Amino acid sequence: MVWSARNGEGAEERCQPQPWAVAGATFLAMLSTAAAVGSPSVLILPLSREFGWSTTSISSALSVRMALLGMVGLLAAPLLNTLGLKRFLLSALLLVGAGLLISLAMTQVWHLVLLWGVLVGIGAGMTTLVLGATVAARWFSQRRGLVVGVLAASASAGPFLASPALSALAEVAGWRSTVLTLTGLIALSGAAVFALVPDHPDNTMHGAAGRPNRAGLAAPVEELLGALREAAGSGVFWVLLGTFAICGTSTSGLVQTHFVPFCADAGLSPLGSANVLALMGPLTILGSLAAGWLSDRFDSGWLLFWFFALRGLSLACLAFTEASLLELSLFGIFYGLDWVATVPPMVKIVIARFGVARANLVLGWISAGHQFAAAAAAYGTGLSKDGLSSYLPALLAAGALCLVAAAATPILSVGDGGRRS
Repeated sequence: MVWSARNGEGAEERCQPQPWAVAGATFLAMLSTAAAVGSPSVLILPLSREFGWSTTSISSALSVRMALLGMVGLLAAPLLNTLGLKRFLLSALLLVGAGLLISLAMTQVWHLVLLWGVLVGIGAGMTTLVLGATVAARWFSQRRGLVVGVLAASASAGPFLASPALSALAEVAGWRSTVLTLTGLIALSGAAVFALVPDHPDNTMHGAAGRPNRAGLAAPVEELLGALREAAGSGVFWVLLGTFAICGTSTSGLVQTHFVPFCADAGLSPLGSANVLALMGPLTILGSLAAGWLSDRFDSGWLLFWFFALRGLSLACLAFTEASLLELSLFGIFYGLDWVATVPPMVKIVIARFGVARANLVLGWISAGHQFAAAAAAYGTGLSKDGLSSYLPALLAAGALCLVAAAATPILSVGDGGRRS
């Protein structure tokens, strides 16, 4: 186990966990669960070929998973406070690993829903951005922004970066080899967490706050509900909730889940479409950093206007292209930059409107809305594809919703605390 040791300090200080070791193990855990969450997008076609399942049937499991990501993500902070970091992470990895491993023997759609939907959904929902923020706050007194950024990158870029390798493996050796590879990555993450991560940071300036909460979940859950009651009286909260539900619809629900089958309809190979998804991975990081820089200098509400408007127009353009590799790559470049660009200005607005103490709780509710909408979009898009034999209606509907979100966001510009351009 990695520990810090300084000459002249007491035994208790020498047993203090090394913060970067904790962050590294957490990074690996978040990356592996993110890869597991993103894998179904490249496995829809192999599963459909082997079992004859429709896109709607497979999408039902993915929509359950996305809904649970929102629900469990909302409760992640209370669960983490109750269990402590090590047990929290090991529980999450155990759920995801079990869901993947048992799925090797699945033969029915309900097996897929239970294993990839429920088990993987609950486990992955425990490794959201709340986890990264907690590690940064409790184990670091400096460079917290860097730590949050690095851990957020593992969660956002992980599904895209893993797509080409997983797709190639599925084409060459079958979907079960892909699942086994993901299970191995989960096991490696579990070993790192077991070796490097304690339950709480003893003897640091955050030690008391980092200890597991033995009082149980009742108090934190009541705090969550209290934050919702307070926020519900603000029109800003409802605009943010609605616009970020549309954000989930147009990203995780539509593009992340159905982009590979959409490309297959256009004649692009699964590996080629996975490469386009991989192109989005590093661009999501770049787009997020650029959006954070812009939100420090320009009005957050108007930034959201442009981000949503451009996203809506890009979806409409995609619907009417010939979906060539060049056109899809250009779409991937733009969509990658825009994927999480909405988050920094949204977070800034939440902090300015609801205060630092309540911000993470309000963000939890907004994030839950994002995931519930993504779940509905994943299933609805599959239903539309099976019924109409085309992704065109889903693309146009998502593009129109993004334009509606853009029209609603200027109201958020009043008093967001940012500098005016």
